[in-house]
Amino acid sequence: MKGPLFYSKILLFGEYGIIEDSKGLSIPYNFFNGALKIADSSCEESKKSNLILSQFSAYLKTIDIDLDLNSFDNHIKKGMYFDSSIPKGYGVGSSGALVAAVYEKYANNKITVLENLTREKLLVLKAIFSKMESFFHGKSSGLDPLNSYLSIPILIKSKNDINVTGIPSQKSNGSGAVFLLDSGQTGSTAPMVNIFMEKMKKEGFRNMLNSQFIKHTNICVDSFLNGDLHNLFKSTKKLSQVVFENFKPMIPKEFHDLWKSGIDNGSYFLKLCGSGGGGYILGFAPDIEEAKKDLAGYHLEVVYHF
Repeated sequence: MKGPLFYSKILLFGEYGIIEDSKGLSIPYNFFNGALKIADSSCEESKKSNLILSQFSAYLKTIDIDLDLNSFDNHIKKGMYFDSSIPKGYGVGSSGALVAAVYEKYANNKITVLENLTREKLLVLKAIFSKMESFFHGKSSGLDPLNSYLSIPILIKSKNDINVTGIPSQKSNGSGAVFLLDSGQTGSTAPMVNIFMEKMKKEGFRNMLNSQFIKHTNICVDSFLNGDLHNLFKSTKKLSQVVFENFKPMIPKEFHDLWKSGIDNGSYFLKLCGSGGGGYILGFAPDIEEAKKDLAGYHLEVVYHF
């Protein structure tokens, strides 16, 4: 048995902000994917994955979601694992894809991708996925599994207002680009979210989040969707500066100078990809060839051309 493929995702804008009702924009990233699989395998990775599924099943029995856990357990006993190319701890939704795959296979009365996806149905799905994915992160918005399950861009206007959306078509010969920069180390979501929640106890940080971080995030989302590149890069630069000044623990130390030099010379602007702390760093470049020169020696993957 092999189930359908579920893809990784990239949260272009909204990391941390969506916890406090900023806008957000999440897109599928089809470069990586995963699927549930039952096959004879003695490889360590599949054994490890099978054990995680077993622990996940035990957790799912403690929450109120209508899943066929008897079938899930039987398949786990037969050696089922999540066969995935999505790197773990890299901010591209490895646990989200797994949650989407389990829901698709084992949910009773499931909301399907083929239905008329009203806002109410999207919010129900998001709530289900939030409960399920909390097993992996301690606290989850449910957006990663939602994006992976639907495999279409999602616009978050607020906690209770989410919609599927279209994004401007890529220009294959465009000079501007969104790219992923490999930090060469894995991150872990829960500790980063804990740092953020601690910071939120301070009034100064809360004020900065609303007056600067959320403001620039919202302009970035609107500019991206409207194809307004001038305002997009202007606001991404401001957002990169705000993150550099206020989210230092989420940026790997070895990348502090690189982060700052992008802001100073304007050839690229870096931001967190997911919760940060390692994994991928997201970059926006007005001219990707210039950015590649300035980032020579680092591994870049272009994900979108302007």
